[in-house]
Amino acid sequence: MMTSRSFFKKFRITLLLLILAFVGLSSWLTKIRSTDWDRELWVVVYPVNGDGSKASARYIKELQQAVFSPIETFMQREALSYQVPIKEPITIKLAGEINELPPPRPRFNNMVEIAWWSLKTRFWAWRVNNFEGPANDIQLFVSYFDPDQYDVLDHSIGLQKGMIGIVNAYATRRMAAKNNVIIAHELLHTLGATDKYDLNTNQPLWPEGYASPDQQPLHPQTKAEIMGGRVPLSKTEAEIPKNLHYTLIGPQTAREINWIQ
Repeated sequence: MMTSRSFFKKFRITLLLLILAFVGLSSWLTKIRSTDWDRELWVVVYPVNGDGSKASARYIKELQQAVFSPIETFMQREALSYQVPIKEPITIKLAGEINELPPPRPRFNNMVEIAWWSLKTRFWAWRVNNFEGPANDIQLFVSYFDPDQYDVLDHSIGLQKGMIGIVNAYATRRMAAKNNVIIAHELLHTLGATDKYDLNTNQPLWPEGYASPDQQPLHPQTKAEIMGGRVPLSKTEAEIPKNLHYTLIGPQTAREINWIQ
């Protein structure tokens, strides 16, 4: 005989599965529409004071939309190189500051916890949306941290389901160009692009994570494949590019975002 506790447990699991199925279908339809490339995508950046510091608060107060223009230029340049029939693939707009941190990611790779966190994050993104303009296609929440207090930041993440990016960045002008490299990387994740680096070493994978995989000698490279994340200097060394001029979108990434077949 089924107890009330086991009944409600099964009910909750069934409800979660139904919600995931509905969200999954909705995300799939959104993915199809967003990678048709028959119109520009509206990308909205939401600044967040990630560490609650005065340095981050000052940076966000002075933040201008133009800071993110190089990302638009990067996408225009790369789309042109693949003959994508749209002049401006994305338009980036800056929203007001979000005064609430995103839900913390699960500490362990538990599928149920990850799925629940994904749902919570999408609900949070909908709830805190303060952008006064046309409906956005992609939401990028950029959490800023004082570089004098943080030498290393947690990994950023881009969710294709929900088309949301959670980016950790440094609150200083001198790091703005490198911040844009990370933001562009997570932006492409929301469109279906996959990582092309070793998750344990951060070393780009050959050949898909190299900007020039046929170069002889292979190292050092001078540019980074954007989803490879870094410029490979040797088999064991790589560095984050200074700015988006030193990055490109490789064929596999272009295929993943439907720029080529």
